[in-house]
Amino acid sequence: MFQNLLFQKEKAVATVQLHRPQKKNSLNGELRRELEECFKEVANNRDIRVVIVTGGEEVFCAGADIAEIQESLSAESAYKHAREFQLLFDQIEDLPQPVIAAVSGYALGGGCELALACDFRIASDTAKLGLPEIKIGAFPGGGGTQRLPRLIGATKAKEIILTGDPINAEQALAIGLVMKVVAKEKLLDEARQFAGKLALLPRLAMEASKRVINRGLQVDLSSGLELEARCFGNLAITHDLKEGTLAFLEKRKPNFTGD
Repeated sequence: MFQNLLFQKEKAVATVQLHRPQKKNSLNGELRRELEECFKEVANNRDIRVVIVTGGEEVFCAGADIAEIQESLSAESAYKHAREFQLLFDQIEDLPQPVIAAVSGYALGGGCELALACDFRIASDTAKLGLPEIKIGAFPGGGGTQRLPRLIGATKAKEIILTGDPINAEQALAIGLVMKVVAKEKLLDEARQFAGKLALLPRLAMEASKRVINRGLQVDLSSGLELEARCFGNLAITHDLKEGTLAFLEKRKPNFTGD
């Protein structure tokens, strides 16, 4: 089905693995289009409750395919390239399902931006994350200048972007860029365990929580609070909320149906 991706679904958890090992999982146009198609299918599949995005053990994703960019380097083509990847990462960020990046090895440039678009990042102790574009006379064009400061603050983001120096997993954990660091051989097990935990929770409340948090970061506090109240009201008429409150009162395990 895909030439540069491996897709697996186990129960309610889908795993999307970048598989372009000969090019260190670098992002070219073909891989971008496959990711767009894959995540479109995931978004429309209600049986998928959580998504894991991963790469190889040594390289999560080395970034953009520089050779492809160099073939047609112009202001217009660079703008088009940036917008195409921005839209892909927006698509990932806007998925109704929570998305976990399981990062092992290098996540650089567009690979780091891919991880930034995910809701959670779990790293192996071998992970190195960075935005080194400054070292070739550019800067992150796939959302890195916008998402990174929103996650870790402007000062630290400027240090990472303006120096181009990668950080290791423990440094990423210390600044809140990743939520957990584990041994390389335990990375996927850790991601699957966390995904399994999320998959058991009510789908509608999960989707609404993600949507309100993401949109709330883009508006002022007053507008965010209005959005929160409106979505909270919408959940009040769902079967899952009624079931959850009744199960709490009856001291039993709730049976969530996603309705």
